[in-house]
Amino acid sequence: QVQLVESGGGLVQAGGSLRLSCADSGRTFSSYTMGWFRRTPGKEREFVAAIGRSGGMTYYVDSVKGRFTISRDNALSTVYLQMNSLKPEDTAVYYCAAGPGPGLSIIATTYDFWGQGTQVTVSS
Repeated sequence: QVQLVESGGGLVQAGGSLRLSCADSGRTFSSYTMGWFRRTPGKEREFVAAIGRSGGMTYYVDSVKGRFTISRDNALSTVYLQMNSLKPEDTAVYYCAAGPGPGLSIIATTYDFWGQGTQVTVSS
């Protein structure tokens, strides 16, 4: 069973950085493709980034390319999202998700397990 717990959210000024973490308490973390999504009030959940099982493949939504970096440590069963040069429009609740892969998906319904979310607020 996959149980995902996010941490690392908070309040930061525009231009600042945050690193989100998502830890899995199960023993099958390395068999899942991992993704990060975000949601703002009144909007659909938006894909942010995904990483393959070994960490060799990554994919980002255009709006975060060059600013965000997704990575994973399978020994620690943890996926990270390093967010730099944050903008007010990055404000959202961020969710990590685990999917069967092997490809990288931007579609939320293809992910089977979700964390509870962590709030990121970027002030201008």
